[in-house]
Amino acid sequence: MPNWKNIVGLSFNHEEFDIYCHSLNWTTWKPAFIVLHHTANPDLQMRPDGFTSQHMQNLTHHYRDELNWSAGPHLFIDDHKIWVFTPLTTSGIHADSFNQNSIGVEMLGDYNSDNFSEGRGLAVRKNTIAALASLHNILDIDIASLKFHKDEPNTQKNCPGKNVIKGEIIAEVEDLIIKRRGGEK
Repeated sequence: MPNWKNIVGLSFNHEEFDIYCHSLNWTTWKPAFIVLHHTANPDLQMRPDGFTSQHMQNLTHHYRDELNWSAGPHLFIDDHKIWVFTPLTTSGIHADSFNQNSIGVEMLGDYNSDNFSEGRGLAVRKNTIAALASLHNILDIDIASLKFHKDEPNTQKNCPGKNVIKGEIIAEVEDLIIKRRGGEK
């Protein structure tokens, strides 16, 4: 087993997540961009109450003990909370070519079939937009640099799914950043 980076295992609403991100020391490792994923399995139906602390422990076992990875993605986002998994100030593992210089964000759901514009999928979307706005703002990362897992050259996956449209995500994150700054550009 490689040197496992212990998980954070904390969950936040979007306001708490922004405060949390502002409290971190970003001098050791600073990502150049963010990569968006969907869990696919489990999908929304398989996690009717979102993620729990036990799910984070199960994910630890999966990444550390079954895959023999040193870390996992940085965030797991459901319709209730933003879960910090791998510490945000260190590299994680989530997309081969992108691991060393990006934050990996996993959204609960299979957005090839789950709806991303209403119901629980919309709640996941709103939490994801809030998390991305916080990270892009704090780290001064251009939102246009956002990548999807399917952009990674070594994958065959259609992740984060056909129902997630990059241009819409970028526009919503930009709008939220402007709104948080009081409407200034």
